This record gives sequence, C-alpha cells and structure tokens, in this order.
Amino acid sequence: MDSFDWAGFFADKSELDREAYLFLDYYIECSGDPKLAAAHFCAEQSTAQWRRVGHDEDLRPRFGARVITLEVIAELPAFSYGLSQATKGPISACRVRIAQPHANFGPRLPNLLSAICGEGTFFAPGIPVVKLLDITFPESYLAHFQGPQFGVEGLRARLKAYDRPIFFGVIKPNIGLPPDAFTALGYEGWLGGLDIAKDDEMLADTPWCSLARRAELLGEARRRAEEATGRPKIYMANITDEVDRLSELHDLAVSRGANALLVNTMPVGLSAVRMLRKHAEVPLVAHFPFIAAFSRLPHFGVHSRVITKLQRLAGYDIIIMPGFGERMHMTDEEVMACVQACLEPMGPIKPSLPVPGGSDWAGTLPLVYERLKTVDFGFVPGRGVFGHPQGPRAGAASIRQAWEAIASSKTLDEYAKDHPDLAAALVAFGKQNRQRSENEPQPRGGKK
Repeated sequence: MDSFDWAGFFADKSELDREAYLFLDYYIECSGDPKLAAAHFCAEQSTAQWRRVGHDEDLRPRFGARVITLEVIAELPAFSYGLSQATKGPISACRVRIAQPHANFGPRLPNLLSAICGEGTFFAPGIPVVKLLDITFPESYLAHFQGPQFGVEGLRARLKAYDRPIFFGVIKPNIGLPPDAFTALGYEGWLGGLDIAKDDEMLADTPWCSLARRAELLGEARRRAEEATGRPKIYMANITDEVDRLSELHDLAVSRGANALLVNTMPVGLSAVRMLRKHAEVPLVAHFPFIAAFSRLPHFGVHSRVITKLQRLAGYDIIIMPGFGERMHMTDEEVMACVQACLEPMGPIKPSLPVPGGSDWAGTLPLVYERLKTVDFGFVPGRGVFGHPQGPRAGAASIRQAWEAIASSKTLDEYAKDHPDLAAALVAFGKQNRQRSENEPQPRGGKK
C-alpha cells in the first residue's frame, strides 16, 4: 500500500457514527511500520482488496474497519512465543483500537467471530502475535439480542435471596456416583443452606448417572428441601451435549425437576447457547471449559473478558469463571475484569450473576467478598461443602456461617467459637491448605 491507500483505514472517532461500529481493543506485535501494519490489519478484517478491477470506487467508507488509536508500547527483540522468524524491519508491540462496521456481519455471533477473531485477524501480514483485549457494543447492535432471561434480579427473586451472595455447591465427586447417592449429597447440602446444588461440568447424560434419572431424583429432593427449610432451592443440571440435543435435554431435565441448566459454552458454541436461550424456561448457567485455551497466554488469543461479554450477550443468567487463587492461573485483575463484564451496564442486556470459583470454602469467602466489593456474586465451593468432615449439611452451614460472620463484622475465628460447623471447616480446610502450600515446589532464588 502507498500512503494514499493505507490512510483510508484510519479515522477520528468523533467523526464516526458510533451506533454503526463495534469498538475492538487489540494487542499486536508487528514488524516494520506500525501504521502500515495496523492498516493491513483493518483491511484483512474487512474490505481486503477493496478495489474492483475496472471500477473507480472505494469500498472503505461503507465496509472498512478503521484504526481509531494506535500506541506503540515497546520495541521488541523478537516476536513472543517464537511465532515468526521472518521480519521486515523492527518489531513493535502496540495497542490498537479498531472501529469495525457491524453491518459487515450483522447480529450473528458466528459471523461476528469470523470477522474479529478470524483469518483476517490472526493471519494479517507481519502481525503473528494478536490478542483481542476488549469489545464494546453500541445499543443498535445490542438491541438484536435477548441476553439473560432472568439476570441477577430475576435469579434473586426466584430464590428470595437478597442482600447477600448466592450460595452454590458443586456435588462431588463430580462423576462416578449413581443417581441415588448423588441425590443424597445434594439434599444434605440444601438442608445446610445451599441455594443451588449443581452438577459439575464433566457430568452430563452418562450411562451410570443418566440425566433423566438424576433430574427426577434431584427434583424431588429439591422440593422436599424447600418444604423442610421454607426456602426456594435450585437444582442445576448439566445438559452439555451435541447441539441438536440441547433443546431435547432442556425439556427432559426441566420436566423432571431441574430448574436451572448448565452448559459448557465453548464446547457447544455461543450460537448454540443463543438458540437454547430462545427455548429456555429456566436460568442458563455458563461453565468455562476450553476458555483457557483461548485466553491464558498474555499476548495471544482472546481475553476472557471478551468471552464473558459474549456469553452474557448469548443469554446466560449466570456465568461461572475461574476465580481467585493460584490454582486457577488467573490474575486478580483478570478475574475482576470478567466480574465487571457480567455486571456493568450493557444497553438493554440484563446483568449476569458472576461466579468466580476454584477451591473455595468458608475460609475464602471473606477474601472474595473483600475483592469484589458487592454482594452480586455466586460462591461455589465443591470440596468446601461436600468434603466437610461432618458431611455436606455441615459444609453448607459453614458457608452460611462464614457469611453471617462477615455481615456482623466479626472474624471467622470469632464467629466459629459458637458455630461448630464453621469451626470444623477452619480446622480441616485450613490445615489442608497449609499443608498444600508447604508441599508446593519453592521458586528458585528464595522462599515462596
């Protein structure tokens, strides 16, 4: 491209019709002139060869993606991850914001992803390292999507649970139990104070624990727990499967007593979730298998915040995500970005309940609440409930007692003096966590 050619892929944001564009933030590593690389990046995402032979026309005003801002943040000796050996000129790390005309692909998630994460994005000349960091939608685009059916307020209304987190329990062990044993664990958890007892992401419709039988037994147990406690309860069944079975499994699970449904987003696809949302009668819940494969590398792929926004757009009422702590391999900042993506204003799209999780128990609840600074989250222990030394009822009670301590401005140790379920959790899980920390390999050059 000469200077006349590539100049058409830049624009002043103030001169654009903001309702006609999505705004995309990328990290890129490019060789040569960053401005020329950014122009190629926009061309490959939109018009590509924008002139037709024999015609005097410029397709960029209607179809072209435009660079709004370009910042060179570092000069590099080589591309990250050894992705390319062929370079033409110096290598620059850049932050670039792109305005992408959404009329190019319309309100269709597969077409959106083909544009912003497709061949044109990850195979642009001289740009082997790309990460999509964020996406901003105009209201004109959001108006085409249903988003969550219930959202945070609708979920709270169903559970009659206000001014506190929503308490989940992942029934463990996650696969391998027959329906009777699985049901007994869920029932005890509800009696102890869980709002929601859920399947784990790996347990779907299996020969040893069929969805039909599991939903039937857990549905009946849920109703008994509601009568015993006087509180609404939810059984969340995992219906992850082939796309053409999702509506069928929704009907099967709901008719037998499940009143929320879990789906592993990326394995089934965002478009499949959007289809299910149009059919769903109960809250839909996202789990995060396969997302790390897109998001974990700091300079390549798609930031998990973007995937969170797309899950909310597709129609999830609840979004389970990796939470705090070393086991989940996510920084606190990334967890917070995903939580914010669930709750921040998004035009007509309702907020989704964020559920940051991983190795949680009563002892981690104060830290999660302190970091989030809101009660609009779900707390989702597995072992912390179902591995409690006195059983799931005591494990669930320990979680509720931990919240009571927080709400009364007491430390867990203070509150545990009069609450044996919490005291037992502090002894059992606190000791296990200390032993795990002591047994982990120490980094070279000093103590952990």
